[in-house]
Amino acid sequence: MVERLISIPNDDDDNDNFQDILVQHDDNSFPNESNMNKKISNGDCMMLPLPFYLMLHVFQHHLQRLLDNNNNISSMIHSSSYGSNQDNENQPLLRRCFDNDSIQIINNYFPDDQEFNQLIRDVEQSIDNGFLPKRISQGSSGSYFVKNHDGTKIIGVFKPKDEEPYGRLNPKWTKWMHKLCCPCCFGRSCLVPNQGYLSEAGAWIVDRKLQLNIVPKTRIVKLASVTFNYSAIDRAKSRTKKNVTERFPKVGRHFNRIGLPPKVGSLQKYVENYEDACIWLRKAETLLDENLLEIFQLEFEKLVVLDYIIRNTDRGNDNWLVKQEYNDDGELNFIKIAAIDNGLAFPFKHPDEWRAYPYYWAWLSFAKKPFSDNICRLVLQQLSDMNFVQELCDELFNLFSSDKGFDRNIFEKQMSVMRGQILNLTQALKDQKTPQQLIQMPAIIMEKSRMPNAGGKGRLRTMKDNFTQSFQRKTPFFSWF
Repeated sequence: MVERLISIPNDDDDNDNFQDILVQHDDNSFPNESNMNKKISNGDCMMLPLPFYLMLHVFQHHLQRLLDNNNNISSMIHSSSYGSNQDNENQPLLRRCFDNDSIQIINNYFPDDQEFNQLIRDVEQSIDNGFLPKRISQGSSGSYFVKNHDGTKIIGVFKPKDEEPYGRLNPKWTKWMHKLCCPCCFGRSCLVPNQGYLSEAGAWIVDRKLQLNIVPKTRIVKLASVTFNYSAIDRAKSRTKKNVTERFPKVGRHFNRIGLPPKVGSLQKYVENYEDACIWLRKAETLLDENLLEIFQLEFEKLVVLDYIIRNTDRGNDNWLVKQEYNDDGELNFIKIAAIDNGLAFPFKHPDEWRAYPYYWAWLSFAKKPFSDNICRLVLQQLSDMNFVQELCDELFNLFSSDKGFDRNIFEKQMSVMRGQILNLTQALKDQKTPQQLIQMPAIIMEKSRMPNAGGKGRLRTMKDNFTQSFQRKTPFFSWF
């Protein structure tokens, strides 16, 4: 008789403890699973087959815990609502159960936004009901339409972090060819790689703070679906755990997760009855009267304000939308703009190498008109207030710091660019310049530093924010303005 001692993670404990299992078997009868007994450390005995892949999983689980620096991987999977980890501790656990009584906890909960909570619950229920996300064929990244609980309509667009244009699991072969054949021109050197999902949510924060109401509501969530692009290892591990759980339910209860791992990404509310701006602009100036042109001009100026503040490097006429609203008599009475695809924004420096990444709305006739009094009344007072700008930076910090690769120094550079953009925009609004004149203003960087306050008495010293203004010296090789 031979005894073998193995350990299985004990998920019922809050600490990183393992449950010791003593397996007894005869060398001659080891292939015969019916002859094996296990004795748990508490004295209870039961039959336990021990296939090779179970031993392999135990080894992988041990290794993963060591790599996680003794973090408890059986705790809930956090999904930040732009707050700290302490805030998440007070959020209720929303559980999604599986047939084997194992529980996967995905905490997509936002205490300040019950409407979005209902949206994400609808999306999760639709996936559980078999209405899986569908990959969008357009674009250079893996993005997915998600549906409501009964699969009758699209209610959101999910963009996973690891399927972004330069993510490791991007399913679009064009970016793979770009990286392979043109490594010297790969990516945008002014942007932080794989932060597009944060940029999408950050654009909505700027939109909400300024009350522009042109960016559909966007938040960071975690979702899992077989239609997402996973690595072969993740799919193999998921199949192995499922097979073990089906054959040996008591062993399966020890697994932290049975299905595929959830993906973090941005979920944007889907907007209906909109059409691409490039289609609408062809007929705009011939169909609109003066009142409608004034309405559209304000909407267009909101788009200019948003793009300039976040320094959007990818605003073509194919990634903003226009909606026409009609009254009961069938007459056009309102026009609405939706700014989507904001994932290539918030650079840590102004473009200064090959391309300038211009705003393509700058060539439209609407960009040649001075900023209206309506847009000045809407945003000028807030943008002129440094306290408001700091509040905006603080909200963006709470968002960006939720990323595992967050770098405080890089973030401060991103905010330095944004503060410089706000300074230029404020001056252009005061001078009633045109959007075209705005983008020709010299690029400014406003860096913040903490300096001792000379007004402090004795040994008591206070700190104050000090801003240093500088201009970009280097310009891109190809520049339109």
